[in-house]
Amino acid sequence: MCLGIPLKIIEINGMEAIGEMNGVKNKLRIDLLPKLKMGDYVMVHAGFGIEIIDETLALETIETLMELEEVMNEGAE
Repeated sequence: MCLGIPLKIIEINGMEAIGEMNGVKNKLRIDLLPKLKMGDYVMVHAGFGIEIIDETLALETIETLMELEEVMNEGAE
């Protein structure tokens, strides 16, 4: 099973981009996304943007990841 993380594209530089989620910025490769534009959300796996996704899906996924983090933190106490 693979886990992809949605990031909002805030910078594009050739075949690399900077994506952001909750203030955390990550560099990713965008070779597979020739139609990518600033402000798009992409699903990222292993440092590669693999799919442009709808903003609603991206935000729902981010919310779910944040809920999972809360549950994991509660279990660590």
